Amino acid sequence: MREIKIRHAAIILCALLITLSVLDMPAWASSEGDAKEALTVGVPVDRCPIFYRDPNTGEPTGIGVELMRFAADDAGYSAIFRFIEEETIKEALDNGEYDVIMPLGSAITSASGQSTTVTDNLFQTPFTFVTKGNRALPPLDHLRVGMLRSLGGGIETLHQLYPDMEILEYENMPQSVQALRAGEVDALLHNSYVWSYVLQKPLYSDLTVQPSTVFSMDFRAGTLDNPRGQAVIERLNRGIALLTDTRRQAVILDYTSRRLYRYDVSDFLHQHGQVLLLVLLLFVALAVIAGQRIQAFRREQDEKIRQMLDHDSLTGLLSMNGFRKRVEELLRAHPDAPYFLSYNNIRDFKFINDSLGREAGDELLRFWARKSMENLSDDEAMGRVAADHFAVLRHISDDEQTKLDEQNVFEPVHNFFIDQGKENRVQICSGIYVLTPKDFREIDVDHMLDLARVAENQARENRKGDFEFYNREQWERGKRIADIINYLPKGMESGDIRVWYQPQVNYETGEITGAEALCRWDHSKLGWLQPAGFIETLEEAGLIYELDSFVWDRVCQDISRWNAQGHHRSVSVNVSRDDINESRDITGQFSRLIQAYDLTPDQLRIEITETAYVENHDILIEATQKLRDLGFQVEMDDFGSGYSSLHMLKEVPVDRIKLDLHFLTSSGDPEKSRTIVSCMINMVRLLGMQMIAEGVETVEQAEFLDSQGCSEMQGYYFYKPMPVEDFEVIMQKGYGA
Repeated sequence: MREIKIRHAAIILCALLITLSVLDMPAWASSEGDAKEALTVGVPVDRCPIFYRDPNTGEPTGIGVELMRFAADDAGYSAIFRFIEEETIKEALDNGEYDVIMPLGSAITSASGQSTTVTDNLFQTPFTFVTKGNRALPPLDHLRVGMLRSLGGGIETLHQLYPDMEILEYENMPQSVQALRAGEVDALLHNSYVWSYVLQKPLYSDLTVQPSTVFSMDFRAGTLDNPRGQAVIERLNRGIALLTDTRRQAVILDYTSRRLYRYDVSDFLHQHGQVLLLVLLLFVALAVIAGQRIQAFRREQDEKIRQMLDHDSLTGLLSMNGFRKRVEELLRAHPDAPYFLSYNNIRDFKFINDSLGREAGDELLRFWARKSMENLSDDEAMGRVAADHFAVLRHISDDEQTKLDEQNVFEPVHNFFIDQGKENRVQICSGIYVLTPKDFREIDVDHMLDLARVAENQARENRKGDFEFYNREQWERGKRIADIINYLPKGMESGDIRVWYQPQVNYETGEITGAEALCRWDHSKLGWLQPAGFIETLEEAGLIYELDSFVWDRVCQDISRWNAQGHHRSVSVNVSRDDINESRDITGQFSRLIQAYDLTPDQLRIEITETAYVENHDILIEATQKLRDLGFQVEMDDFGSGYSSLHMLKEVPVDRIKLDLHFLTSSGDPEKSRTIVSCMINMVRLLGMQMIAEGVETVEQAEFLDSQGCSEMQGYYFYKPMPVEDFEVIMQKGYGA
C-alpha cells in the first residue's frame, strides 16, 4: 500500500514538472499557431518623424516604431507601443510597465542608478546643425550649441567629441529656436530626420540646415540589465539581425518624404498676416498670392530636405551629389590652394561581405570614414560615391603629413580585422589626380573623378602598390609649393631664412653708401632657394607679408647693432604690393619698428616696385605720402622695367628712383638705349629726385652712368648679395677693396 502511494506521488510530481517547463517556454519557441508574446515598448511622443502620435488613431507611429515593429515581429513578439509619461528616458527605464525603452544610443545608467543593456543598432541617425540664415559657423571648439534636454544621449556624445564646446539645453523646440534667433547660441543640433519635419513649419523658414554631419548616433532599444532584460534584448537582437538595409532605407525614405506637418493658426498668420487687413477687398487676389506663397515655401522646404539627402546614411559622409557641391564650393573659395583628388576603394570588398558578413563590411566602411574625417580640415572634403568607393579632396602637404595619414588612417584600416583577431588585412587602392589651374577655372568634379578613377584602375591592376598618380609631375610641383608654404614659419624661426645685403656704392668716391636687404633661404628639405624660387609662390599664397615683416624686423636689429658700434647706415627694404592694403597699417608698423630699435627714419629706405604703383595707384600713393611725412625715404624700384609712365612720375611722391638697366642689357639698338637712359637720368634730376642704378655688371655701364650724372650704383660689378657677416667686414672699405 505504501509503495502504491509513493508511485502516485512520483507520477504527480512528473506532471507538475512538465507543466512548469511548458509554462516557462519562451513565446517565440511556441508552435506556429500560438499567439505571439506581447512586448511593451515605451517611446517619446515629440520626435516626429522618428516618434509621433498618429492623427487618425492616436497611436504611436514613426520610423522608430515601424523598424522596431518589424524586428519584434521577426523575434516572435507582438510589439505594443506606449508613449512614456516620464520626463526623461532615464526615468522611464525604472518603470517596470515597459519591457524596453527607445531610443538609446548606448547603454546608460537609469535615474535610480541601475545599469542597462541595449539591443544592436536598428539604424543610425545623423545629427546636423541648423543656423539662422546662411551665417558661417565659428570653429567647433568655440561654438555655442542649443539642444533639447530630452536628447541626453546626444548631449553626452557631443561633450565627448568636443569637450570645449558650450552646450545649452532647452525644454522644447520653440524655446531653442527663440534662443537661436536671440543670439544665445550659434546653432541648434538635432538629428536630420527631425529637422525634415520641424523645418516644414513656416515660422521657421529663416532657418537653414548646414550640410555637414556633426556625428551619427546609434538607434537602439534598452532595458535594465538583469536576467529578464538580457533575455529580451538577446531575443530582439535576433529580429534586428533579420532587418535588411533595403527595408531600413524604405521606412526612412517613406517617413522623411511625407508632408507630416499640419499648419496651425500661427503658421497662417505668419504667412499672411500683412494681407489679412485687405482680405475683404482683395479676396481673389489674396487667394492667388497665398497659393503662390505656399508653393514657394514648399519648394524651399523641399530644397532643404534635398540638402539633407546630400549625406550618406551609412557613414555620415557626403553622398556623391553632396561631395560634388562641396568640392565646387572649396575650389571657388581657395583658388590658389594646391589640392589633389583621390578615388579609393577596397580590394576584394565582396569577399569581405561574403566571408565575414555584411555588417562587418559596413562597420569597416564606417571606421574608414570616421578615421579619415578625424584627419581632414574644414577646407577638405570626403564623400562616399558608391559601395566601398570613397572620394577625397585634400591639400597637398609635406612628407610629414603623408606619414601621419598613413599612421592615423591607412594603417588602422589595414589592420581593422586583424585587431579583432581575424586574419584579414584590408587593402586599399587609390588613384590620385592633382588639380591644375584649369580645374579651378573650369570646375568639373566628375571629370576630375574620372581621371582619379583611371589611376585607381592602374593601381588595382598592377598590384605593385596601394596608389597610382594620374599626373605625377603636377604632384611634385604641388609638393614643392606645399614645402615652401608649410616650412615658412619654421624657416624664419630656425634661421634657415636669412637676410643678405647687397652694397650700394658711390662710383666716384668708392664709398659704400648703403645696402639693399635681400632674402635667401637654405631650405632644410629643398636646399638653397633663389628668391625667384619662393617669392612668387608666397605672393600667390598670400604669405609674402609674413616674410617681408620678418625681413624688416631683422634689418632693424642689424641697424641697431651697427648704431651701437658707431656706424650710422641706411638700408633699403622691399615692400610688396600685397603688403599695402586697407587692412594693414604699414605706416604704423614702420613707425613702431624704428621706435622699438631706436633708429632714425632715414636709416630705412622703403622700396616699392613701379608695377605696384600702376596696379594699386591710389592706396600706394596715400601710403607713400604718409611714410614721407614721418621722415622715411621712399624709392620707386625697377623703374624702366616696362611699365613706366610720365604721368605716374608726376603724381607719385617718391624721394629716389631706382633705375633698372633693362635698356642697356636687353636686345635692340645700343645707341638708342643709351640715349633713353641718359634722358631718364636728366628727367629725374630735373624733377628733383635722387637716382641709383641697379644691375650694373660691367665697367662700361658704370662709366657711362657716371658720365651722365648717376654716380650711385648697385650690381654684380661691385658686389654680389652677401651674408651680414661678410657685409660688416667690407662696410668700411671701398668697392675696390
